[in-house]
Amino acid sequence: MHETVVALLEQRGVTVDDIVEIVYTLQKPYHPNLGPDECKESVIRVLGKREVQYALYTGITLDILAEQKRLPEPLQSILQADEPLYGVDEILALGITNVYGSIGLTSFGYLDKEKLGIISKLNKKGNSVHVFLDDLVAGVAAAASARIAHRNKP
Repeated sequence: MHETVVALLEQRGVTVDDIVEIVYTLQKPYHPNLGPDECKESVIRVLGKREVQYALYTGITLDILAEQKRLPEPLQSILQADEPLYGVDEILALGITNVYGSIGLTSFGYLDKEKLGIISKLNKKGNSVHVFLDDLVAGVAAAASARIAHRNKP
């Protein structure tokens, strides 16, 4: 199943390495000996969790259906406009961060505000709808970052 979710992310323009870059940026200040390989292992482990995969499948499917204009109103208009008060996308992503506790939650908040790396590209409006995907990527990166934090002492 891990390969399926990675393929789905890639279809939407997100690679594992894109997420690894974010994790590395988050954790490097706290772990000077941290390398990209440890970050990649952490991202893969997070993506291997079934509840993470289910969140990704759900959010990405809603983004795709919104692009295809196949959602019922008013949901179609809400997602098409990426309405600021529609918080379901963040709530779904927080389900990913909760796997690794409060560190994941605070890291997600930071990423949601700062929009590092691929998150910034996904957040820009264009022909694609990434209402869920930008937050889901932030959730995976925050969880992988928290996983590293839990495993390493500064």
